[in-house]
Amino acid sequence: MLPQFTLYGRSYCHLCDEMLAALEVLCAEHPFAVTMVDVDTDPTLEMRYNVLVPVLVANGTELCHHFLDVPKVREYLTQFR
Repeated sequence: MLPQFTLYGRSYCHLCDEMLAALEVLCAEHPFAVTMVDVDTDPTLEMRYNVLVPVLVANGTELCHHFLDVPKVREYLTQFR
């Protein structure tokens, strides 16, 4: 089973671009899928994640926001090996 992440962010957010790029590097170590969700398209998501973006979520759990927490993501991925 391929691990799934959701990245909540904005289309004009440089931190979101940086987190996505860092995720792409990790994906080379262990394949996974990332779904991008623009919080500005949903008022509920915008209210929830507004100043926290980017927010990386896996299986309903927030793993990190603003910057990629590489050790935490690697720890999450170990359950899929």
